[in-house]
Amino acid sequence: MKLLVFGTTGQVATELRRHCPQDVEIRQLGRAEADLSDPAACAALIAGTDADVVINAAAYTAVDRAETEQALALTVNGTSPAEMAQAAAARGIPFLHISTDYVFDGTGTDPWQPNTPTAPLGAYGRTKLLGEQGVAGAGGAYAILRTSWVFSAHGSNFVKTMLRLGRDCPALRVVEDQIGGPTAASDIATTLLRIAARFHAGTGPSGIYHYAGQPDVSWADFAREIFRQAGLDVVVTGIPATEYPTPALRPGNSRIDCTSLERAFGIVRPDWRISLGAVLQELKKV
Repeated sequence: MKLLVFGTTGQVATELRRHCPQDVEIRQLGRAEADLSDPAACAALIAGTDADVVINAAAYTAVDRAETEQALALTVNGTSPAEMAQAAAARGIPFLHISTDYVFDGTGTDPWQPNTPTAPLGAYGRTKLLGEQGVAGAGGAYAILRTSWVFSAHGSNFVKTMLRLGRDCPALRVVEDQIGGPTAASDIATTLLRIAARFHAGTGPSGIYHYAGQPDVSWADFAREIFRQAGLDVVVTGIPATEYPTPALRPGNSRIDCTSLERAFGIVRPDWRISLGAVLQELKKV
């Protein structure tokens, strides 16, 4: 199987490279080769590829900055994935795409289903939703994987932020009324590779799927587990999101139901606490 992956330095793109089986040929395109602010150029790369499956692991992920850079976020998250999926469909190549729980408004307490009506709160969610719609409407085989609260030993993420703050601060105030499933980038990468293999075999059902770590927790409880496993003596006080205002609103309820992914591909939700331990061990070696 040959994979064409858009993205090289992001959390998931890095883990795709690290977890790719030896019998799978992977070509990863960075921004210098494939800039998602140029949709036509990205589509042309797919039109000329001999890959068996295309994975889009690149995106505009600066949630707050998207509020002031909406045009760029729309091109990268919305227009480019749509045109890339159209090019893949024209070649008969399955297209795998990563999305987010931010397509929902975050109300209630029930986990979001893949077919639940969407209602993004901000520009990031709106642009990711437009990308989803473009991929699903391209006419080819596809899988959209919505995920949440991504962390790893590289890039910028909550785990690394908490470790940095926790080394200097004996007490931290962390939001406790936003609930979701932390998800290791390595788990997302291995899931995408399994889905890609199914599509290559001709048995991958197209659709939108959810994938997140379990159990669902608040950011405050996520922080407490980070400090517990890292051996840092930090007191975490939970606060409402209203006491930590950000330019872009965050969903209060980021719980996502992952049962359709299990039914279609046999992939179950991972325990993020185990994945966190692996990430912390890796960071110790840095």
